[in-house]
Amino acid sequence: MESWDTQRKKVAVIGGGLVGSLNACFLAKRNFQVDVYEAREDIRVAQLARGRSINLALSHRGRQALKAIGLEDQYILSISRTNLNKDLLTAVENYPNAKVYFGHRLLTCNPEEGTITVLGSDKVPKDVTYDLIVGCDGAYSTVRSHLMKKPRFDYSQQYIPHGYMELTIPPRNGDFAMEPNYLHIWPRNTFMMIALPNKNKTFTCTLFMPFEEFEKLQTSRDVLDFFHKYFPDAIPLMGEQALTQDFFLLPAQAMISVKCSPFHFKSRCVLMGDAAHAIVPFFGQGMNAGFEDCLVFDELMEKFNNDLSMCLPEFSRFRIPDDHAVSDLSMYNYVEMRAHVNSRWFIFHKNVERFLHAIMPSTFIPLYTMVTFSRIRYHEAMLRWRWQKKVINKGFFLFGTLVAIGSTYLLIRSMAPRPLDYLRRPWDWVTNLQYTGHVSLKTPWSH
Repeated sequence: MESWDTQRKKVAVIGGGLVGSLNACFLAKRNFQVDVYEAREDIRVAQLARGRSINLALSHRGRQALKAIGLEDQYILSISRTNLNKDLLTAVENYPNAKVYFGHRLLTCNPEEGTITVLGSDKVPKDVTYDLIVGCDGAYSTVRSHLMKKPRFDYSQQYIPHGYMELTIPPRNGDFAMEPNYLHIWPRNTFMMIALPNKNKTFTCTLFMPFEEFEKLQTSRDVLDFFHKYFPDAIPLMGEQALTQDFFLLPAQAMISVKCSPFHFKSRCVLMGDAAHAIVPFFGQGMNAGFEDCLVFDELMEKFNNDLSMCLPEFSRFRIPDDHAVSDLSMYNYVEMRAHVNSRWFIFHKNVERFLHAIMPSTFIPLYTMVTFSRIRYHEAMLRWRWQKKVINKGFFLFGTLVAIGSTYLLIRSMAPRPLDYLRRPWDWVTNLQYTGHVSLKTPWSH
């Protein structure tokens, strides 16, 4: 630690979003000189958080079913990402060794030399050298684009065939139009709509649907016919005029999933958050996965005494399996939300999981609980979930086999005239064949 005290290391955090600002706080606390470069202008306002239950309200053709997706004592806190970001930026500026440069866009990045070129409001490119460059600049990361030119850097992206569009349910008589303590879902197998409550008594609805289905809805009449067919109970909540206005306000937006490996380059550059692993939103873990990047990186810095040459490779080794796993889980959860929740077998399977968790809480843990309410690593949660499903399915198969064998045995017993008849018949067949030259196979139910 002495060498760090005599000469403070300089770190550039590219991106002042949620992950960038939180990471800047961790690094500043470790006595680094931290400069945060954010392309947007400063937009700070404070707002309080709101708690939400994690129950589901499933709606199908006007009929509503309430289902719990977590355990009774579990709840999640929902907070405005924008307002949380603003509070984190304020926290960064509370450190004397940290500074945020708003309106500064990254032009180029040289991880080999640790240099970046930024363009500020004066429109004059500026070159700066740092000991560490941290790329927290989102799914379309400029830092990552430079790492992609390096040998042995793997990268893949996938636009899922579904887009999303936001709609609104206004208050009714000054209050929420629906029960506010639920995530409301309209599952329709190949698409779905969800609704979440806001503090102003409105609901933000998000319609997730294949782009080709969005493209079929060209007029207000098309939209109303579609909603009358698939979401009839939502129309009186939204209002026909407001629905059609909201629908054509903006086109459906795309969703991208990004995977890359490794997350670092030597001891000079590292990626975190969406820059390293953008995921689709269906497990609600995008922000949490990014925050966990920051936490794990800080724990590794503590373990290796701020030695970047040891910390960065270990960060890649540790986080890549988890961040790839949460990406896959998010893809799966979309199928579960839009289709599986309609299945009675799926609901029965979930109830079996709950029962097993109640009697063996340390052996069987529901996937949602592992991902959302524990620090079980994402890839370990996925492996454990698959094992649990296999055990449950094998249990169902064994039970079904025993029932089938038992039923067959009882059926044979009830139909046979005498239990020893089947043992005598082969000898009778031989005797009959000797005297008549043929055999007649008489069944117990022949007359």
